[in-house]
Amino acid sequence: MSGDVRLSRRRFLQVLASATGALIVGVGIADAADAPVPMDMLGDALYPLGMYVRINPDGDVVIGARDPDTGTGVATSLPRIIADELDVEWQRVRVVQLGLGVGNNNGSPQWLYGQQVGGTGNSIPRAWINLRSAGALARWLLMQAAAQQLGIQANRLRTEKGVVIAPDGRRLRYGELASAASKITPPQNPPPLKSPDRFTLIGQGVGDVDAHGIVTGQTPYSLDQHFGDAVVAVLSHCPWPDGELQQLDKSATLAIKGVIDVIELKPEPKVPPGQTVIAPAVAVIAETTWQALQGRSALKLTWKPGASGKEDTAALEQEATSLLNSDSAPTTRVRDDGDVDKAGKKAARRLDATYYQPWLAHAVNEPMNCLVRLDKTSATLYVPTQAPQQAWSVVQRLTGLAPDQIDIRLSRVGGGYGRRLDHDYVAEAVLLAKAVSKPLRLFWTRDEDLTHDYYRSGFVHKLSAVVDAKRHISAWNQRVASASAQNGRGVHSEQLWTSEVDANQLPAGFVPNYRSDWFSLTSALPRGPHRGMPHTANAFAVDCFIDEIAHAIKEDPLDTRLRMIGDPRLVPLTGGGAIDTARLANVLKLVADRISWKDWLHSVNGLGLACWYMDGAYVAHAVEVSMQGEKLTIERVVCAVDVGRVINPTGLEGQIAGATLDALSTAMNLAITVKDGKVQQSSWKDYPLASMAQLPKTVEVITVPGDGDPAGASFLAMPTAVPALANAVFRVSAVRVRRLPLMKELMRLL
Repeated sequence: MSGDVRLSRRRFLQVLASATGALIVGVGIADAADAPVPMDMLGDALYPLGMYVRINPDGDVVIGARDPDTGTGVATSLPRIIADELDVEWQRVRVVQLGLGVGNNNGSPQWLYGQQVGGTGNSIPRAWINLRSAGALARWLLMQAAAQQLGIQANRLRTEKGVVIAPDGRRLRYGELASAASKITPPQNPPPLKSPDRFTLIGQGVGDVDAHGIVTGQTPYSLDQHFGDAVVAVLSHCPWPDGELQQLDKSATLAIKGVIDVIELKPEPKVPPGQTVIAPAVAVIAETTWQALQGRSALKLTWKPGASGKEDTAALEQEATSLLNSDSAPTTRVRDDGDVDKAGKKAARRLDATYYQPWLAHAVNEPMNCLVRLDKTSATLYVPTQAPQQAWSVVQRLTGLAPDQIDIRLSRVGGGYGRRLDHDYVAEAVLLAKAVSKPLRLFWTRDEDLTHDYYRSGFVHKLSAVVDAKRHISAWNQRVASASAQNGRGVHSEQLWTSEVDANQLPAGFVPNYRSDWFSLTSALPRGPHRGMPHTANAFAVDCFIDEIAHAIKEDPLDTRLRMIGDPRLVPLTGGGAIDTARLANVLKLVADRISWKDWLHSVNGLGLACWYMDGAYVAHAVEVSMQGEKLTIERVVCAVDVGRVINPTGLEGQIAGATLDALSTAMNLAITVKDGKVQQSSWKDYPLASMAQLPKTVEVITVPGDGDPAGASFLAMPTAVPALANAVFRVSAVRVRRLPLMKELMRLL
């Protein structure tokens, strides 16, 4: 028997009886009757569900993880929310990765699990209430079943570690109750959720559920999946996204044993970036990866550039600088509080600075790949994706299959950083599989991955500030030039700025006269979402400039920031919500205290600070560096975060430490440059991630306990690590680095 309970946002809870006596509970979208379910979840009970909880007769619990895990730990934290509300021992829980949940609603897709997206920082906030509701319903049903067996009212019972306990001490394990519980009609209204004081798992640290498999090499990624008869495809892309193939000699390639075919690919016209082939390409299809690579090496290719053949990142930066220094009107005036021009006329002191940031690639560990099997009635794919629903839309457009005929299977993802929100590689794999009529694995090599990315644009920031006679920042004018990541993606021209600047970014709302302008740059380079954007680019310029202001007025930089933040209050945000200044000041004070900031002026080493607000969360960094000659050593890094309620402190600390190291590595060494329209970096040698010697041995993480709803944290530490480092470098070297990558600029200025 089954039943459902209406919840907000048209969600419902569903309970199904199991042929083996298991209790299965899910959260899904209405009409979820045809959701695909992993066999690990179902056992012998072939019932399709939405978000799943399975309680077996032996008391073991299987919980399905909805969102792709790109290293953010959601495969641990999301099931743990359910497990806590359910009151089960974590040791009895087994987590399985769910695939894409899509049903057929008269030819239109119906997303059975809600929004499935990973690595964007909002998996936990988006799932918080729904997952708790699933756990609460399962617990309620078990208590009803226990009440019937014990002859006692359910409200007199309590649960603990997978057991229902009566006032007289009688105990019934969940496994004993699962069959009876599955036959109970669910309540008309959702059962009440636990009060936070009863949480036993939430707020307690635990390791990643995949950790053992990862370190022992047993965790399967998409590259580890197989269809027994799949052929392999590797690509040689045109250096110019708008170029074309001028000459192709494939005879030597086709003569290589195992090579099956050589196929040309072209981007589809009028299809948005990320949904079609990224650039004209030639694919070599072979029986094995080695044969395909040998075949690619034997190709004789000549490419003809398009209009992008004249593009040059140095020239683009110069154009941006000239634009910001001119009187040209901005593409978008993002925000304009007070009267910046009038405040400037009364300035006791005016400061100006220009900051430069390079173009960046994602450089994920696992290159783009896709395993696909097609026939006339179905498509099955293993895709390392952050957004399986978007991958599905690419497959559906190219195959014309019905929504439920497309099976997107998910494995652990070897890094995302926003790159896997685009699915050009899925389009390439599907087109090639159709062409050869065989199951096919597409595999990008590292050179293709670095030279054909959806890059983060370079940025130029021109900042001006007015400081009054009392050393208060009375006016702030920020002009930013970049090439929007949303260009060509169906975003209205008036909203292209939203991937480049945040209307609420600091110090907006903290300075009485504040102006933020964005200037659009034109570039043919593919662009897309990048980790922490737009906060990472803007925090570097803003937090370093605040440090410059403090130095100019001969003040402790901590005091300058705290005075700007001001007294405890709520600062309204455009679009709703507010910044809690007490929480922002608190994370800043925490890192200052831990790094011994009181000695900042007299320390032999350099100390630097930075703080930021992002989507309901607060973060601050303090960095200590030393220098001997031209050798820079990062001695210590401290980061404090306030994300509201913490689900898994161990996972949060890992995310903060990892994002900190990622930010430092990127800032110290990395830049994508273009000359004659060609990306110049094609390997780790010329796009070098930081070595262990360049990075701190440890990142100290301070997590602020909170009782509010949880905020996301997967890239929370990205914005402030770099300005804190740059500010520390200034203290130890007297060199103000206004251009990234930091090491190259520091060596130039020393």
